[in-house]
This record gives sequence, structure tokens and C-alpha cells, in this order.
Amino acid sequence: MIYKIRVILDAKDDIFRDIEIQDSNSLEEFHNAITQAFGFMGDEMASFYTCDEEWNQDEEIALFDVSENGSDIRLMNETFLKNIMNERTPKLIYVYDFLNMWTFFVELADIVEKEDGRAYPNTLFSFGELPDMPPEKKFVADPGIEFDDDGLESYDDLDFDENWN
Repeated sequence: MIYKIRVILDAKDDIFRDIEIQDSNSLEEFHNAITQAFGFMGDEMASFYTCDEEWNQDEEIALFDVSENGSDIRLMNETFLKNIMNERTPKLIYVYDFLNMWTFFVELADIVEKEDGRAYPNTLFSFGELPDMPPEKKFVADPGIEFDDDGLESYDDLDFDENWN
């Protein structure tokens, strides 16, 4: 089956790409299709995140495992579109380049039969130009988390050994 997916830059202006890709493709192949469709070099770290209907981020699926001793993190090359995206869970969040935080909303638009003679993945439609710099993000604290307004008076309050190495 072929997934028709809209990838939307989290920005004030409408900037998106419609990509069709086989449901059997890995998320790494989808990552490559997104970077090509938006004109990125493709040489930065990236991750997909599962999310709910309100775009609340959940599980990370990373391009590489950068932990020192390996971890339980899911990897893009081992995860296939059909296993995480379908009519019941049609949304993902995609972040490219963690220094600049290019953030995209990814949504399944349609599932169709494969067309003979057509190469996949394929960029169906491109709208808007990618800005030179990623849009600024305004992060809001979770209302359920309370912060102490007293702040720290000195490093002594941090309770760590400054000569640890």
C-alpha cells in the first residue's frame, strides 16, 4: 500500500510537502524523503515521535542511538511506517537538526494502491519556501509541574562535588 502523507513545517506561514511512500518503507527512508523534499543536506540528527490526536509527543524513534552503552530506543532503520502509522494513529512529529529544531507535523492523508511504473517515495506537491532559519519556538511549562520561585542562591545549593573528575 502507498501512504500519502502531508509534512508541515511548524511555522506561521504554510510550508508543507505531500509525499507518497510505501507503507513497507522504514522511517529512515521516510526521513530521507523528507530531507530531500525540503532541501536539507540530510547530514543532521533527526527523530520521529509518536503522538496523540492533540500532537502531544510520546515515544522517540531516532536516526541513531547515541547512548554510550546502547539503550532501548527505537531506531528509524528498524521501524516501518505501517507499524506506527495508520488510520487509528495518523500523526507523527518529526524533528530535524537538534541544534536548530526544525519541527514538522506529519499526518497520514490517504492510503492507496501502488501504481505500476511509479517510483516511491515521491514528492507529490510542494507548497511554500523553507526559511533560512527555523521558526522560533515558545516553550510552555506543563501546568502540572510546580517550580520553586526561590531560585538558587549559590552553587552550594546544588549538592554536588565540584572536584568530581
